[in-house]
Amino acid sequence: MNRLLRCCLALLLIGATSAFAATAPSDTDVQRGEYLARAADCISCHTRAGGLPFAGGLAMATPFGTIVSTNITPDRTSGIGNYSAEEFSRALRQGRAKDGHYLYPAMPYVQFTRMTDADVLDLYAYFMKAVKPEQQDNVVTRLAWPFSMRGLMALWNMVNLQDRRFAPVLSASAEWNRGAYLVQGLSHCSACHTPRNFIGAEKASSEKDGAHFLAGASIDGWYALPLRELDETTQAGLASWSQAALVQYLHTGRNAQTAAFGAMAGVVSQSTQYLTLPDANAIAVYLKSLGASEAGGSKPVAPDPQDPTTLALRQGDMTKLASRRGALIYLNNCSACHRSDGQGAGRTFPTLSHSSAVAAGDTTSLVRIVLQGSAMPYTVTAPSELGMPPFGWRLSNTDIADVLSFVRSSWGNNADAVTAQSVAQVRSASKVIQATDR
Repeated sequence: MNRLLRCCLALLLIGATSAFAATAPSDTDVQRGEYLARAADCISCHTRAGGLPFAGGLAMATPFGTIVSTNITPDRTSGIGNYSAEEFSRALRQGRAKDGHYLYPAMPYVQFTRMTDADVLDLYAYFMKAVKPEQQDNVVTRLAWPFSMRGLMALWNMVNLQDRRFAPVLSASAEWNRGAYLVQGLSHCSACHTPRNFIGAEKASSEKDGAHFLAGASIDGWYALPLRELDETTQAGLASWSQAALVQYLHTGRNAQTAAFGAMAGVVSQSTQYLTLPDANAIAVYLKSLGASEAGGSKPVAPDPQDPTTLALRQGDMTKLASRRGALIYLNNCSACHRSDGQGAGRTFPTLSHSSAVAAGDTTSLVRIVLQGSAMPYTVTAPSELGMPPFGWRLSNTDIADVLSFVRSSWGNNADAVTAQSVAQVRSASKVIQATDR
C-alpha cells in the first residue's frame, strides 16, 4: 500500500510540473509573452520615472508604507535572470521570491493566480529572451513594524490567497469569459478599482463576490473610478457608457464621456492601447455586465440650449444661480474649453455634464486635477497629448470648492458639494503651493 501511495504521489508531482518542463520557447511564445506583458502592464510598476525598463525602483505609496518595485529584467545579479520557470510562476502566482521570501501584495499575485500555465510560460519566455538585462540594484522596502515582518504574509496569504486558475462560466459566452479572465487576472483591474479592507485585501475578487467588485477605490492619492454600473442616480458608474465607448477609452484614453487621468493615463499609454480589438471588446462586454440593470442603465443626455446654467453663463447673468460665486469662477477659468453648456469639445476637452468623473462620490481625483492639471495619454491612434493646466497656484481652496460644487450641480449633475476643507487635504497631500484664500 505504501508503495502504491508513493507511485500515486510521484505521478501527481510529474503532472504538476510537466507544464514547466524545460523546452526551448519559440519566437511565437516570446511574441505572445510580450503581448501578455503589455496586457498586464508590468512596465508601469517596475519602471521608475526616467529609469530603465523593468529595472524597478518605483516607489508606491500604500496605507502600510512605501513599497519599492524590484528589478524584473533577466539580469543575473539584480534581476530575475536566475529564476527557473517554476520559480517565476511561484513569484507570479503565489507571491514567493526565488529565495523563498514573501512578496507584498502590491505585486498583484492574488490576481495573477488565475493565469493559465501557458500564459505564465509565454510571459517567462518574453522576460528571459526579449527583455534587455539591466544591472540596477533593488532598493530595499522598509515598512514600519509590524508590516516589516514579511513572515506575517504567510498568514495574510492563508486568508486571502486562493491558488486557483480561472474557471470559465459555462452559461456565459466565450467573449464574456475572455473579458472576465483579463479583468480578474492578467490585467488585474481590481487591484486599483476595488476597495480594500483594513488588512489591505480586496473586498471582492470577482462579480460573484458582490457589489464591492470594481466599485471604485482610493489609491496612491487618486480615486480610481467604478468600472461597473451603479445606482443610476449617482451618475458615477458605467451606465451611460456604451461598449464602443469603453473600447475607445481603452485604446485612446478618451471618449465622449471622459479622458484618462492620473495613473490611468499611464495604463492606457503603456498597456491598454496595445490590446487587440477582440480583447478590448471582451473587456467591455464583461464590464458592461457588472451591475447592469434590466433597463440597460441610463443613457447619455443631449445638451439643452435652454438649460438655466447654460443660459446664465451665455448671458453673463449669474444672479439666478444658486452657486453664483462658483459660476463666476467657472466663467473666468473653465468655460473657454468646457463651454457654457459643460459639453467640452468632442475628444479634445472632456464633458462635465453627466460625467462619471465629475459625479464620483470621492472627489479626490477631481480636486487633484484642478490643482495639478492633467494630460491625456499618448497613443498610436490618438497621439495628441492634450492637457489641462494646473489651477492650484491661482485658485484658493475656497475657489476650487465653489467651482467644483457649481459643476457638480449643473447641466443635469446632482452630486454633493465640495468643501474647502477637503480641497485643503488634497492640496496638502499632493504638495501643491496654496493660493491666498480669499
